[in-house]
Amino acid sequence: MRHVVQNQIEPERVAAVMLSWHSLELVSCRKMQTLWAGYGYIYEVKARATSAEAAAELRRKCGPTIPNINRNIKESEEIFPLILKYIAPPQKSLDFEDEGHLRKLMSYGVEQYFYSSVAPLLGEDTAVAHCVATTLESHGKPGAEMLQGLTATIMSDLRPKFPVAGEKRSELNEKQVCAALDWLSSFHRASRKLVPGNLREYLRPPLEEAERRRHGDDSGKKLWLNGGYTYLATRRTEYAALAEDEDSEWSTLCTPVAPGGQSISEMVANFLTPRGRGYETIIHGDVKSENLFTTEPGHKVAFFDFQYVGLGLGACDLAKLFTCSVPLELLIDEENNIPNELSMGKGEETLLAYYHAKLTNGFKDAEGRKQEYDWSLFVRHWETALVDWLRFQASWGFWGNTEWLEARVRSILRDQQWRKWLRENLDLGSE
Repeated sequence: MRHVVQNQIEPERVAAVMLSWHSLELVSCRKMQTLWAGYGYIYEVKARATSAEAAAELRRKCGPTIPNINRNIKESEEIFPLILKYIAPPQKSLDFEDEGHLRKLMSYGVEQYFYSSVAPLLGEDTAVAHCVATTLESHGKPGAEMLQGLTATIMSDLRPKFPVAGEKRSELNEKQVCAALDWLSSFHRASRKLVPGNLREYLRPPLEEAERRRHGDDSGKKLWLNGGYTYLATRRTEYAALAEDEDSEWSTLCTPVAPGGQSISEMVANFLTPRGRGYETIIHGDVKSENLFTTEPGHKVAFFDFQYVGLGLGACDLAKLFTCSVPLELLIDEENNIPNELSMGKGEETLLAYYHAKLTNGFKDAEGRKQEYDWSLFVRHWETALVDWLRFQASWGFWGNTEWLEARVRSILRDQQWRKWLRENLDLGSE
């Protein structure tokens, strides 16, 4: 089965057609950046409403993220800042056995579903871009025939309210770190009630999902069943390479240690695989400074880039954030003296406790029942997430607070109580 190259209609035309469905007209469309591996583009769009009703609806949808309106401006002259995410995969034939290619294609569909169907249900406490139009709604609309095969989303521009970009692989300051934890705890808490009992409509790992669709089952239309892109089921090639790397200390993570021949990495992946447990929620899946904007004072943030949003433990989002974007001095007492093994320090515990307290304040399921999430259980989840995140970095390449991460995982692996807990909780639907 081969991928059919998508229709390469000009982005400006795509934006104009999609805006017209909502009585909006295109004022300008400027390319801002190219997506990873050339799979598409991000455009800055400015639009004008062609009716008072359309202007009111756009203010309703995008009010929290558009700048304050000068009330002396006529509605016909009011300009709305928007963003177009336009997906256009490389023009070459790519086999559907190419896991990386499938992951990218499916991820953009997941992101589109998130913005159109999940983001509106999160509430005002969780700042995200608001969906204005997507190609999902094109059926029966004017110009729809031109958009066949395209994946495009128009959303509000976060920058007027959150003008400071986090930047690539950049450390956040202490105020921004707390703001990121505020956002994550709010997102995880608000999305917990959106997790359904039936997980069939969530996407499986890319190759498995492709096989399911190949047999006529296209029920995977929502988010990833397993949030993120680092989980072991999609990283078996890297895992096999790590297992054979005699020069890597971390090849031991791939050594069978449990009855049945499972390694620590496989046991950890087994436990982290979502299956409807009470503390599972929706996670962002790619938490790093590059994927957020902050206010000028830095006391609030808004995350974007929801390609890998799906089910999981909130601690998995934290593992990447702490390693890649939190200043080391906020995690340990002595920045320049990281021992070979490191237990949880005061700084790390303070940040985790801050997140946990906010998460559990009103943590409820879809039926409105309060979800208990004991601190000691949360810490076990955190430790397990760190081991899993290190396995990915060891097989892919280290970056960020790697000395801290390695020292923490050495300490966790030596903890016999953690190992006992992990074995006792494999393949269980609950604690």
